[in-house]
Amino acid sequence: MNIYDISKKAGVSIATVSRVINNKDRVSEKTRKKIMDVIEQEGYTPNEYARGLALQSTKVIGVLCPDSSDSYTAAAIYNVERCLRDYGYDCILCCTGHRQEDREKYMKLIDSKQIDALVLVGSSYAAQDPKDQQYIIDAAKEKPVMIINGEVDAPNVYSVACGDEAAVEAATSGLIESGSRDILFLYNARSYSGRRKLQGYKNALQKHGIRERDELIALVTGGLDETIDFLLRQRSEGLRFDAVMASDDYLAAAAVKYAKKTGLKIPEDFQVIGYNDLMLARCCEPELTTVDSRVEDLSVAAVNYLMQILDGETPRQHSLLEGRLTWRGTTRTSEDGNPAPE
Repeated sequence: MNIYDISKKAGVSIATVSRVINNKDRVSEKTRKKIMDVIEQEGYTPNEYARGLALQSTKVIGVLCPDSSDSYTAAAIYNVERCLRDYGYDCILCCTGHRQEDREKYMKLIDSKQIDALVLVGSSYAAQDPKDQQYIIDAAKEKPVMIINGEVDAPNVYSVACGDEAAVEAATSGLIESGSRDILFLYNARSYSGRRKLQGYKNALQKHGIRERDELIALVTGGLDETIDFLLRQRSEGLRFDAVMASDDYLAAAAVKYAKKTGLKIPEDFQVIGYNDLMLARCCEPELTTVDSRVEDLSVAAVNYLMQILDGETPRQHSLLEGRLTWRGTTRTSEDGNPAPE
């Protein structure tokens, strides 16, 4: 029997049980009595050391990421660490890699430290297979878990994510409304974010009455050169596409280079939209139209919500921030002469 079991039996959040155990206020007498009745019925005795940690926080947060060399992840880690420091917290960072067994191993390692909560950076932690989420659910039985740009629906697991599906739907609709019909969707992972972006692309096609074609949906896992080679190979095999909707700016940059290699004029003959609005987007020629996934805002919001949870409050479990589409030089005006929609 642990605090997770008590919360489940009482029908309240883990944070509420924690407030009762540690004699904090902001709990109604009715709720307090319900929790205490369950504790008495189950013979639950809170671990005194754990209670001491709750009352005297270690002020340390565990942060896990798959790969800190990734630009998006690095920006998220920087902003998480900065915001935690403003609250007087330190963090322990662990890069888990992408293999499931490594994620589970390093989760156990960092969870064994005296930390108040866990932050998981990246949508790859929100695995599609429920059994691959179990290690997160187990960790959340003892301490809050916050996921940045992913979602696991379980008690004491919180998330802040970008509205990837809506953002890609709007971006793809912009390509269609400015004349493109054969739009290639490029993505590099079947992660939570990748799945949401793909759905946004499909939504836009359906909305505009364009048939979805399997050959125009491509999972590309290589680097810049491999992506360019892939696009050239698709062209040589007869696939025609007049635009690329990419799941990140690196794939979009590869599409821009592909267009230059094949003599396609951007944006007159060929349009490209990326995702994340990295510095790379400004370094492209022409500058890249892209979606700002608001990594700084996501990171700050995640820490702010986490501080509320540790203070015994119960914020919204899953929050979405709207992506911001920035139109630049790789997209053209619509056929009626108006600028691409904002």
